Amino acid sequence: MNKRLAAEFFGTFWLVRGGCGSAVISAAYPQLGIGFVGVALAFGLTVLTMVYAVGWISGGHFNPAVTVGLFAGGRFAAKDVVPYVIVQVLGSIVAAAVLYAIATGKPGFNVAASGFASNGYGAHSPGGYSMHAVMVSEFVLTGMFVFVIQGATDRRAPAGFAGLAIGLTLTLIHLISIPVDNTSVNPARSTGVALFQGGWAVHQLWLFWVMPLLGGAAGGLIYRLLLEARGASR
Repeated sequence: MNKRLAAEFFGTFWLVRGGCGSAVISAAYPQLGIGFVGVALAFGLTVLTMVYAVGWISGGHFNPAVTVGLFAGGRFAAKDVVPYVIVQVLGSIVAAAVLYAIATGKPGFNVAASGFASNGYGAHSPGGYSMHAVMVSEFVLTGMFVFVIQGATDRRAPAGFAGLAIGLTLTLIHLISIPVDNTSVNPARSTGVALFQGGWAVHQLWLFWVMPLLGGAAGGLIYRLLLEARGASR
C-alpha cells in the first residue's frame, strides 16, 4: 500500500471510529453523553484533524463521494478513483469492527437493535423522513460539501485554512441532517456500520451510495464550470 492509500485508509478509519463511535457510545447515555451537537462536532473534528495530519499526503478525501466529486471537478485523476474508494471502504469496515468490539463489551448491547449509527429512511430515519426526503438531503448536502472543499482548496483561497473550513462544514451538515437519516454524505461511512448492523441498514445502503456519489459529482462539476480558477490544483 503506498503512502497516499495508507493516508486514506487511516483517515477514513478515524472518521468512522470517531464519528460513529460518538453516536453509538457517547451519545447513547443522556447522563454521560455528548448529545446531538456533540456527535455533529465529533464528525467534523475527525475530518479536521486528519486533513491536517495526512491531507498533505493524499488530499484528505476519506470519502468516495469526495473522490468522485474531485474527479468531476477536474482535481483528481481517473486512475486513482477506484483504489481510493477501495481503501476508504476498508478503513470504514475496520473502524466499525473496532467499534463493534468495544460496544459489545457492555452487557446487553444489541448491535442490530441499536442501529449501530447506520443511515436509514422511512421507519429507520430518526425523524421518520421519507426515502424521497433523504434522497434530496443526501444529494444536496454532499454536493455542497464537495463545493466547499473545491473552494477551500482553490489556489486563490487563504492558505492553511482548508481543513478548518472542511471540518466545520461537515459539522454543519450533521447539525442539519442527523434527524433526517443520521447523516451519511459518505458511502464508506455508511457501509462499515451497515455491515455490522446486518439487517435493514444493508437493504437501505444503496441510497447512501447512489445519492452521495451523484451529489458529490454535481458539486464538483458546478464549481469547476462556474468558479474554478485556471490551473488550480488539489
